[in-house]
Amino acid sequence: MQNSLKITSTLADETRFSIYQYMLQEKENFTVQNIADKFNIHPNVARLHLTKLSEINVISAEYEKTGKGGRPGRIYRAVENGISLSFPKRNYEELLDWVLEILDELGPEALEVGTRICYQKGQTEIRHMLQEQKTEASLLTFDEKVDCITKAASLIGYIPLVKQEEGQEERSIRFAVYNCPYHNEIDQHSETVCALHESFLKGQFDYLFEVDEFVKLENMTDGCKYCSYRIQTNG
Repeated sequence: MQNSLKITSTLADETRFSIYQYMLQEKENFTVQNIADKFNIHPNVARLHLTKLSEINVISAEYEKTGKGGRPGRIYRAVENGISLSFPKRNYEELLDWVLEILDELGPEALEVGTRICYQKGQTEIRHMLQEQKTEASLLTFDEKVDCITKAASLIGYIPLVKQEEGQEERSIRFAVYNCPYHNEIDQHSETVCALHESFLKGQFDYLFEVDEFVKLENMTDGCKYCSYRIQTNG
């Protein structure tokens, strides 16, 4: 309980939480000065924020070996796994691991059923979101639909980057995820997890847009910095 309280109090600071989100998104090594420059704060303040984040183990802190002598500086990096809190503690990760093992054991037919269910879940989530807003997909502008996708992604733990480009007839959306909520399961069940996740996203986009093409461009399981997709739509 004490550890959970420390985590929540540490991330309650708006600047500190923004620093953590930025580091998680960029997946790079940062110095105190890097963070100070990015957030326009004094290096001592940046160092304090980074120290607090390292104390709750959401970022790592290591001494940088430059080979130039003198006192080595520290470099900081966001921890891939992040953190998960529940009161009281619930072990959902083990349950998820069981389900994934069952799907893998049952083979292609089970995965086909799973992807169909995830597609429907994606559509259901967007439908409920629009019902709460008392609107319909057909009444939204293109920008409002993009905003809806961004909010939906944030609600399930993604830190998404959504860019839009307009062509002569079609509009292209670049959807990228910098963090994977299912990171712990990727190594053992990568094909299953990615197939289910992709179906879920397709369901969301199909509910909002007239999707002509949904293409995966990059995948973190292949060593890429993030997972990204290009979605061609007619509106």
